[in-house]
Amino acid sequence: MCVELGVALGAGIMARSVALTAFGIDSGIELFTAAVVLRRLLQRTASEERGERTAGERRASRLVGYGLYALIVYIVVSAGASLALQLRPEASPAGLVLTVLALAVMAVLWKWRLGLADRLGSPALRGDAACSLVCLYLAGTTLAGLLLNQLFGLWWADPIAGLVLVWWIRGEANEALEAGAILRTHQ
Repeated sequence: MCVELGVALGAGIMARSVALTAFGIDSGIELFTAAVVLRRLLQRTASEERGERTAGERRASRLVGYGLYALIVYIVVSAGASLALQLRPEASPAGLVLTVLALAVMAVLWKWRLGLADRLGSPALRGDAACSLVCLYLAGTTLAGLLLNQLFGLWWADPIAGLVLVWWIRGEANEALEAGAILRTHQ
């Protein structure tokens, strides 16, 4: 994730690619949420092992959701500015390679995290798995935007690809926030 964050942000900024930069930001959010969830899992108590949840679990689920909403804000602002100012992204071979690799890696990681969340009964880990699913959507959509720009010169495909991502990201963010709310009502 650290490599993905660095390469995507660097290549995205150099190419002025909204979608590729959003992909890099998502990697940063995934690192953040993974750290939150790991911390949360390490703090689980015996009572939680029996199925009881605490405020920490709610807080971790909400942090995942808020991180995804922060990404939405970035995408809307950047894509709007890019379209309004007609900022034309450059081709990004590094971005193409990265997104293809990310598709393969994230598919495996998403399934693993989802299975682990089910085994542990952790809504926070389920929210973290949602970040991996969003990363899959981001990688595929980013790849499409990069290819349309590079192969056909459709510069606007990149910011539009970023805006398309908002639909999926919003759903995943809502799911993470709802998991936190559900935990509150069960206490």
